[in-house]
Amino acid sequence: MAYVPILKGKAGELSALEHVTPAVRSYIRPVLELVPDPDVRDVLETFCDRAMDAVPHGTVLTVDSGALPTARVLEGDAGGPMARLSESLGLRDVAMCPVVRHTDQGAALTEAVRATRAHQRGACLRVSLAADSPEGLPHHAQIRRLLKALRLEPEEVDLLIDTGAVDSTTARDRLADRAVVALQALAPWRWRHECVAAGAFPVNLSGFPRGQATPVTRRDAQLWQRVVKGYGGRSPDFGDFGVTHPRMPVRSRGTPDPNMRYTTPDDWQVFVYPRVRSGNDDFFVLSADLVDSPYWPATGARTSWGDARLHECAHRQRPKAGGGTQWRAWATSHHLAVVSSNLAHFGHP
Repeated sequence: MAYVPILKGKAGELSALEHVTPAVRSYIRPVLELVPDPDVRDVLETFCDRAMDAVPHGTVLTVDSGALPTARVLEGDAGGPMARLSESLGLRDVAMCPVVRHTDQGAALTEAVRATRAHQRGACLRVSLAADSPEGLPHHAQIRRLLKALRLEPEEVDLLIDTGAVDSTTARDRLADRAVVALQALAPWRWRHECVAAGAFPVNLSGFPRGQATPVTRRDAQLWQRVVKGYGGRSPDFGDFGVTHPRMPVRSRGTPDPNMRYTTPDDWQVFVYPRVRSGNDDFFVLSADLVDSPYWPATGARTSWGDARLHECAHRQRPKAGGGTQWRAWATSHHLAVVSSNLAHFGHP
């Protein structure tokens, strides 16, 4: 069993990946999603530069560029986002596994085929069961067409069943049942790996009370456990969206209030503090309260790279308390460590 975190391909998430321990690194199979931006060329090059620094040598990076517009960013026969990613990551000696969908057509499929040939790391078939997804479950003819186009055997393809956002108990149960049906329908194909992923973190922190910790139930973990119980085959790998909502983020405006999305066994404890002090110094107060709370783990600062940074902030051992990118990196670092450890030791996330 592995852990498949679906992370936004931004600075904070890549920083968290850069600092995972060898034990966590051996347990995770991250999927990086490219976040749309008006300047697609800059987004791609920035991501590739960061990936070169963050991804340990020899690691295969699964990359999903499906949210980006199919704008041509290279000259020649194929010049969309996937072509740029394949070329740029290859030049940086980063192995890539492209994410494909059974609905891919035309240029997008052509670029995915070229990427699989160039990197020789197979592909990841992402099937969306989200309530707002128009895709639907692929039938066998569509899978045969895709595999033929990619010139891959099922054993060279990871199956990622994405149930999307889980915002209620009713949605959790409904989507879990749909995931079981999908696993059963796609079972005849011998996939390299199978994963069921969901996301339960809210869209943003705007409605959270300030100056305290607020629990958010990890319904994505509950959904996966329901799938495991309802599916008769081999247990799929666990996937989630880290400490973010599955939806692609909109461009943020202004500076976020000091916050920490802190993962515990059953929920996230979300700390959001008002701005009272200059700069981001209120995060020092937040960190001290977190370290003194029941949610601080027995392993303390040793839990993850992110926890070590929080411990430093709590004891004013840092000149600055960081900002939104750093807080996301530290929260993601802690989340990756906690989920990996839970799966390894207890068999659930």
